Amino acid sequence: MKKDKMYGYRLLKPILGWIFKFYYHPKIIGKENIPKEGPIIIAGNHKHLYDQCLAILATKRPIHYMAKKEYFEGKMAWFFKFVGCIPVNRSKKDPNATKQALKVLNQGYALGIFPEGTRNKTKKTLLPFKYGAVSLANKTGSTIVPFGITGKYCFRSKDLTIRFGKPYQIKKDLETENQKLFHEIENLIQKNLQSKE
Repeated sequence: MKKDKMYGYRLLKPILGWIFKFYYHPKIIGKENIPKEGPIIIAGNHKHLYDQCLAILATKRPIHYMAKKEYFEGKMAWFFKFVGCIPVNRSKKDPNATKQALKVLNQGYALGIFPEGTRNKTKKTLLPFKYGAVSLANKTGSTIVPFGITGKYCFRSKDLTIRFGKPYQIKKDLETENQKLFHEIENLIQKNLQSKE
């Protein structure tokens, strides 16, 4: 994916980013763990529509986020296309989405994924993970950067936090690596909660 495809992202980020920071007042921890170059997969838990905004604010690198195809069919379709998101059909395997994601990573860019595959509206810390993140990392040699989000999205929030863990690469089978990613993100969530006690 060529850099000029992200002009919408670069145009809107400074404006919307400032508004977001002012309104929600998020705490960003560990952003130095995000590599400044090379293919990376930024993966974390998903509890709110705006979760991707927190990751976007943590790095100067444009992030191509995987997003459900329904977002590309409504009134806001123009926005998701404008900022370089990749539509995903969650009802079945989507080879086109996979192809676009592989292209992003093979060209050395950043990809954002929520391994849960949907927003977690339960009381569980995390939903079971799908294999997309570890599979793409394995196929492209990309580095995984895990993150954990906690807190409420409200005006001048006192506890909205995103914490990034140490970057790492896939070394074992996908089942083992998916479990590792699950525990990495779970631990980051727990660290956020413990820091508020």
